[in-house]
Amino acid sequence: MSIAYNVLIVDDVSDNIKVAMNILKENNYNFSFALDGKQALDIIKTKPFDLVLLDIMMPLMNGYEVCKTLKQDPKTSDIPVIFLTAKADLDSLSKGFKVGAVDYITKPFYADELISRVSTHIELYRAKKVLQQNNLDLNVKILQSEKRFLSELESNQKEIIYLLTELMEDTSDETGKHIKRVADISKLLATLHESLSDIEVDDIFFAAPLHDIGKITIPYEILHKPGKLSEEEFFAMQAHTTNAHKLLKKSSRRLMKAGDIIAYQHHEKWDGSGYPQGLKQEEIHVYARIVAIADVLDALTHVRVYKQPWNFDAAANYIIERKGTQFDPYLIELFQDNLESFRKIIEEES
Repeated sequence: MSIAYNVLIVDDVSDNIKVAMNILKENNYNFSFALDGKQALDIIKTKPFDLVLLDIMMPLMNGYEVCKTLKQDPKTSDIPVIFLTAKADLDSLSKGFKVGAVDYITKPFYADELISRVSTHIELYRAKKVLQQNNLDLNVKILQSEKRFLSELESNQKEIIYLLTELMEDTSDETGKHIKRVADISKLLATLHESLSDIEVDDIFFAAPLHDIGKITIPYEILHKPGKLSEEEFFAMQAHTTNAHKLLKKSSRRLMKAGDIIAYQHHEKWDGSGYPQGLKQEEIHVYARIVAIADVLDALTHVRVYKQPWNFDAAANYIIERKGTQFDPYLIELFQDNLESFRKIIEEES
């Protein structure tokens, strides 16, 4: 079944419209007609047209004005316009092309010329539409493929992080529950932060488990020493931040980069007295400032080889007292305003 194309013929002389329709009637076109420019603009709003045959010299609104109006409207700007004119001088033709016409046909009409030019421009217009739709479909497929690839890539990063934390459980003093609680506390604190997006909150949640990944490089006897570390041992322990950085900085993946930031900086302090770089205030990445609080809160409230657990209130007071010295003041305000939510994580996941 052939496609019926919609053609609008605009001319203030009705006989010219009848002649054009008689010549073109065998080509399965659906015709509409208008006797002036304003009428044409009203008709063209009623349905999609594949071509406009437009007289130039008309009362009320000439063909140039009609064509210019069509080209300024995104809904009709692509419709091909062929001028119908008894004037074939260069100035008239040049003006027609400048306002957006694709061709012109002189009056009186020559049947073969009219049929050929109308057919050619309709086919070009339809081919352009098909190409645009194919490009749109291709872009959608590309976007879907990219989204699927990024999703798979992110899943792979999460799996790597899980495997690394499993390794950390086996070789250091970190437990799976501690790692999970630090991630949950960090996520809660990040969610409360007014400047962090949902993506950033997720990045912190999935990367937080890597905060102490560098401990896999620390000697077992130091990690599991029941008493206070000597100065030399403490210096060796501090190396877990820089060792993690050496490992994770090689990755260009988003979650791994977040993990690198957290592992490298989570022992920095707001007043600049932390390690390993002595960063202070905003120099410390917000990811690390968040995980620093989560790590201390969980460490204080649970058993370690060198200490017994504190109750939540004592641990919370310890953290709040270090507002502006060890910890970011804004984050401590968020923590202090939502203590019961943090208590719930500590007590329910213990």
